[in-house]
Amino acid sequence: MAPPLKLPMNPAAKIQSWEEAARTVAGWRLSGRRVVFTNGCFDLMHPGHLTYLGQARALGGYLVVGLNTDTSVSRLKGPHRPIMDEQARALLLASLIMVDLVVLFDQETPLELIKALRPDVLAKGGDYAAHQIVGAQEVLSWGGAVEVLSLVEGYSTTAIEARIKKA
Repeated sequence: MAPPLKLPMNPAAKIQSWEEAARTVAGWRLSGRRVVFTNGCFDLMHPGHLTYLGQARALGGYLVVGLNTDTSVSRLKGPHRPIMDEQARALLLASLIMVDLVVLFDQETPLELIKALRPDVLAKGGDYAAHQIVGAQEVLSWGGAVEVLSLVEGYSTTAIEARIKKA
């Protein structure tokens, strides 16, 4: 008989304030494992998100996700977004095994959060050049790396939202 599965920690414990996250990341850094940071709205979780987060996690020992607050999502995507509130989106992300930490940010970009956490790797999906990614210059300046991850074709929250509206 197989041993029982070890369940991950309470997902809500993975959702931390900036101050808590800075302490957590500092502790992880002592272990010598690389800390990876990525960010996004993650409004409707889909296979593209899961693939992207898995790729990001594979770049290091820990994955921190900076999550746009509801106010930030509305500024970026329009008044009809987010579809799910920030607490629901944070809990969904924190429930994923590849995500070690979720930190909300309200700014236009995650630059200040990146500077506060000082990740070893900054990962972003899409059609970006590394120098176009917010925080890339800072991460490179302290000896970190910047990685551009591929997108999974056929999945986007905007496209899913449009299909729902047509139904």
